[in-house]
Amino acid sequence: MGRYLSILLALLTFGWASPALADVQLSFHSFNGSVLFGRYPHAFIVLEGELESSGEVINENYGFTAKTVSTRILNGPVEHDISIEEPKYIRKTNRHFTITITDAQYREVIALMRAWRDAPGKYYDLDKRNCIHFVGEIAKIIGLRVEYPENMLRRPKKWLNHVTSLNPQLGAEVIN
Repeated sequence: MGRYLSILLALLTFGWASPALADVQLSFHSFNGSVLFGRYPHAFIVLEGELESSGEVINENYGFTAKTVSTRILNGPVEHDISIEEPKYIRKTNRHFTITITDAQYREVIALMRAWRDAPGKYYDLDKRNCIHFVGEIAKIIGLRVEYPENMLRRPKKWLNHVTSLNPQLGAEVIN
């Protein structure tokens, strides 16, 4: 028995262990917004990490927005775009929760982003298809419960706090 214990200790000492698995972290963010500084409330996602299958490093973020911000947004669908935020902007936002996702889920998120980005016509609608709906569809990909209460459709922080409360398994705190 002592011999086997010595071999086990030697293996552990010399670093015999399985390699660490790569993973991608999916974070859900909101920005409070400020009319004075030209940024409206917004919800978006951040993807960081490494794909297990290829080792590819991932550092991406996506939000759904109107191509041009104007009062036309108040009157129905307008042209849409996918926004990509600068790191300095991301640091000033609220990170509500982060989940490790699989390579397959990462590919689903990217496919959804491309489908929303490449949809023909005018698909940004402040009340029916905005940044909240985009982030909600991504949350559904990873199995989260999502609702869209009417009084939250223009309030990303409040909405992501609501999603947090719908999914206690996240162990996330509501952000004040």
